[in-house]
Amino acid sequence: MKGIIFNLLEEVVTQQFGQSSWDKLLDTAQIDGAFTSLGNYPDEHLFKLVAAASVAMGHSPNEIVRWFGTKAIPLLARKYPAFFQKHQSTRTFLLTLNGIIHPEVRKLYPGADTPDFDFDTSSPDVLVMGYHSKRKLCSLAEGLIEGAAAHFGETVGIRHPLCQHRGDASCRMELSFVKSGSPGS
Repeated sequence: MKGIIFNLLEEVVTQQFGQSSWDKLLDTAQIDGAFTSLGNYPDEHLFKLVAAASVAMGHSPNEIVRWFGTKAIPLLARKYPAFFQKHQSTRTFLLTLNGIIHPEVRKLYPGADTPDFDFDTSSPDVLVMGYHSKRKLCSLAEGLIEGAAAHFGETVGIRHPLCQHRGDASCRMELSFVKSGSPGS
């Protein structure tokens, strides 16, 4: 896993809870915490940090990962505004994941192993999104979708009828969006 994920997690944790909380997570997870954005780190490092946060916060690992995804979007929007500026809605933003965003991520972070998505856009009211990843971080995808919806001034409904955590080969999410406020709020 690329170090940028760990850098984002550190930034989210320190913004929300302070530097000492991040240091405690590193100690509990028994990880040194010297992550460079271009570095490659074992996926297990993230899972250990999530497990430590789960115990510290009293939430399930999936809730922690989803929270992280939601909180990471404002940071990503500031760091990579070009990914967001061309869009007026979460739906159009998400539809650029495979064709624009993830290829650019792989250019910025060579060797990045991004998830694959497939989309069914046949309904104007529901975007069906398939998620495929060996990491099974569909809760991160859900959090990122929620954060993106907030960025675009929308509320998202997420139905997750198929999930790798329940034994399915891949995840399927059914997303519905409603305007809720001004973009960037």
